[in-house]
Amino acid sequence: MIDINKLLNLLRYDPNDPVLFNSAFFFYFFAVFLMCYLAVHKSKAGRVWVYTLFSLFFFYKACGYYVGLVILSAIVDFNLSKAIHRSKDKSFRKTLLIFSIVLNLGLLFYFKYTNFFIGMINDMTAGHIPLLKLILPIGISFYTFENLSYTIDVYRDEIEPVDNFMDYLFFLSFFPKLMMGPIVRAADFIPQISKPYFIESNDIGKGMYLIISGLFKKIVISDFIYQNFVQYIFDDPSKHTGLECLLGVYGYALVIYCDFSGYSDMALGIARWTGFKIPPNFDSPYQSSSITEFWRRWHISLSSWLRDYLYIPLGGNRKGKVRQYINLGLTMLIGGFWHGASWNFIFWGGMHGSMLAIDKVRIDYLRKKQIKFSGWSGNLLKVLGVLFTFHFVCFCWIFFKASTFHDAWSLIHQIAYDFQPEIWPELYTGYTAVFWVMILGFILHFMPAKAELSLEGFYAKIPVAGSVAVMVAFIWLLVQVKSTQPMIPIYFQF
Repeated sequence: MIDINKLLNLLRYDPNDPVLFNSAFFFYFFAVFLMCYLAVHKSKAGRVWVYTLFSLFFFYKACGYYVGLVILSAIVDFNLSKAIHRSKDKSFRKTLLIFSIVLNLGLLFYFKYTNFFIGMINDMTAGHIPLLKLILPIGISFYTFENLSYTIDVYRDEIEPVDNFMDYLFFLSFFPKLMMGPIVRAADFIPQISKPYFIESNDIGKGMYLIISGLFKKIVISDFIYQNFVQYIFDDPSKHTGLECLLGVYGYALVIYCDFSGYSDMALGIARWTGFKIPPNFDSPYQSSSITEFWRRWHISLSSWLRDYLYIPLGGNRKGKVRQYINLGLTMLIGGFWHGASWNFIFWGGMHGSMLAIDKVRIDYLRKKQIKFSGWSGNLLKVLGVLFTFHFVCFCWIFFKASTFHDAWSLIHQIAYDFQPEIWPELYTGYTAVFWVMILGFILHFMPAKAELSLEGFYAKIPVAGSVAVMVAFIWLLVQVKSTQPMIPIYFQF
């Protein structure tokens, strides 16, 4: 017999147990959602309403009454965009756009940066302004950027605003990408809403591959390495040798990649099963042979958003070389600040911006001198480029992950002055499983794209009953290896 009170408690928001793609609750949620969605799949209005209501409930389960912010944002930007589109007065259109930008960024600023600036004022003036009791609404950075790009695109006459409010609310609240992205552009998503629901065996295969690989990355690789090794290193680097710290940094490089890209993969797979295609957010970024290439492969939706709505409006490369380097640095500084109200993130963004400017100088020099490398010298430079880029990115991850500058420099100090390679046998004995999972993670990451395509093709050829059996077997396997408490994804805080 069903216990109604227990069921109601399960459906209520619990701040200590937010819904995650890798939680048991989500599997039941998704099963019920799919049944309802398929029941109305022939009706466009039915699909929009069912998807939107489930998305809003999903968001409520993740962050409680902050779900109201998504609805409020949708109401404001839906109406502002329509007014911008209707108006022929250029200055009035610009005023509405500025109003939208101020409103969206103001909301983001209030929740994310208020206490950071209060702390700065207190530090500079020896003041005692009390910090506000603010909780950062999950996903606010992602749907704010989607709102802004929609209104800006309407202002630029690149897209026409939607006529139906529910279509816009559906776009903004689409649960697969609502909390951790990818950041989806309205121009890519909204035209798909009106298309009839139709998926092929290729969509099922691709979706299953993405969901399984996403869960594997998140639970088997990221959570395992973090909970069994990386967190001990970063909690207090001064207690560990340089060798442990270095391996901890390599481990964190895998943790953050598998955590974020795993969640993105699951979002893409779920969307694919329900008839929507979301652009990929990662493309094996540690295979990059330069920092420029890295940012074309890492968090692609944020990189392209910053390029189109910040770097190019700042002048891009149209106002001379010096200005281009400044624009690159400024864009990455703001990108770092977007990640969080902390000097660590600003420093992390500044280092990436500086290296992007240096890399731009290198590219320009080679182009001007018409220098090209091919054959063995080209291959050797590519390998060296991959090694250098990976280690530069890892160095920056230290500041991204460390709680304070002191912790970051402490970890670097241990690597530089207290390496102690002789402890390796003892270290390997203590963390054998962790190191083998790390090796497995890097091997999978450096697999050629052809191998991934073969796997996708294999899943596409499995009959539906076989697909269900594979999925059930995989979930059973995950239950055996995952920790009792699901680990909150790293990008939830952004």
